[in-house]
Amino acid sequence: MKKINLLFVAVFFLASCSDDFIDLNPKSNLNANSFYKTQQDINQATLSAYGNLRSLYNSTYVRLGEIRSDNTTYSWLSGNPANEKGIDEFASPLLPENNFITDMWDDSYKTILRCNIVLGRSDAATFTDEKLRSQYKAEASFLRALVYFWLNRAFGGPALNGQLLGVIKADKELSQTEAYALGRAPLQEMYDFIIADLKYAEANLPQSYGGTDKGRVTKAGASALLGKVYLTMAGYPLNKGGEYYNLASQKLAEVVNNSAYSLVPSYKDLFDVSKKNSTESLFEVQYMKGAPNGATGSPWNNNFAPRFSDKEVVLVGDKGGENSPTQYMSNAYETGDPRKFVSMRDGWINAKTGALQTEKYVRKYYDVSTSGSDNGNNWIELRLGDVYLLYAEALVRGGGDKGIALTYLNKIRERARKTPGDPNIQPAPNLLHDYQLSEFSGDQAFLLAIENERRVELAFENHRWFDLVRTGRAKDVMIAEQQFDGYNSFTWSDNALTYPIPMTVMQSNPQKIIQNKGYTQM
Repeated sequence: MKKINLLFVAVFFLASCSDDFIDLNPKSNLNANSFYKTQQDINQATLSAYGNLRSLYNSTYVRLGEIRSDNTTYSWLSGNPANEKGIDEFASPLLPENNFITDMWDDSYKTILRCNIVLGRSDAATFTDEKLRSQYKAEASFLRALVYFWLNRAFGGPALNGQLLGVIKADKELSQTEAYALGRAPLQEMYDFIIADLKYAEANLPQSYGGTDKGRVTKAGASALLGKVYLTMAGYPLNKGGEYYNLASQKLAEVVNNSAYSLVPSYKDLFDVSKKNSTESLFEVQYMKGAPNGATGSPWNNNFAPRFSDKEVVLVGDKGGENSPTQYMSNAYETGDPRKFVSMRDGWINAKTGALQTEKYVRKYYDVSTSGSDNGNNWIELRLGDVYLLYAEALVRGGGDKGIALTYLNKIRERARKTPGDPNIQPAPNLLHDYQLSEFSGDQAFLLAIENERRVELAFENHRWFDLVRTGRAKDVMIAEQQFDGYNSFTWSDNALTYPIPMTVMQSNPQKIIQNKGYTQM
């Protein structure tokens, strides 16, 4: 019997949770007909949607947003190397049966289904506070938009029928019969749907939270994501152009000018586990160590460490080696850039031999308070530093004020200069100098400076691949990286810009689901 994809089954999930927003973990399936009746029920259903994000951010988004790019690679291959090679090595075929792609699709629709439960059942539930009814629906709308944004960036694009298609639009709880009637929606329709969700979220989310609710998404988080969506729509594959660059800059300006948010003084503070949900944070996926079986902890201490580093880096055993920085990434930093010391290492010292092991690894998610795979780091999905650089890019691409764009680019470099760096490297006298407009020969040179600043500022935060796709830079960058690595015969195909629809989805409904260009229709 073929595996049936999660979209095509009727599933109802609920997270049992304590009063602490972070301490949430799916523990049971409850009878949908006897639940979702009260304000507390809907709150728990909302927290369940937040909780399911961890299954996506633990490793899935890392593979599709970072390892796919020129930033990182696998330093070793597991027992099923075709999965890793398909994502990482452009010379290897990326197949619809790739487990990582299937996991992203399945876990994404799990989250969407949980959001649809909140949105579909809140109105009939009994609330003692009507503001909370709208708030919970707004939170679910934001989370649904966020996950659909990921799905459509990954799978949306030219299909075998010649159309620009997005993913399957599940905008409500579906019966099995209803699910099987669905095909892929046009990509424009999917982005319109994402925009509608984010506008609803903006209108109904609070400015901030207190106490144990800190970490839930705010109005500014919805505005930031909406600005990023507009910027993405302006580029490939929709290519909406100038109007959408202007929409992006207008929306991002609202966040930039919001006095409730500011850059933290040091880049290092962003990833300090004791300083989560800072003034720079617009949305973080919440993790908390100490739950049974590490259910709410983050795994990146082990996953991102060198495989055999043992206690020299973190107590890893043989589990590390994922998301290893490339030499190409290491070279992207200006000499002495303090962000490199915070974000990565070029090697580690073998305690037994004293020799330098030249296996690079990501450092910015290291939790010094633990040594295993149950850690307290959050994943920062949206932050003000990201918004500053998106805003600068939108202004340049949309013909806006380049002086303002330069200001926000330089604010990022100024903060980096103030960050403690590698004590063994003497910073260069002109370290991360403020750019002047006169340095740029034209808009393209300005945009390349912003691109590289995004690369080093947001390194290992899952932005790089989709930045390259939307700006049309993936081809040139990936060819350059392959040549840097010695693969001079590498041949690029634009089909690589889009992931294939998973085989399980194609098998579930082969008459309705159209595969992406470059892959085989079942």
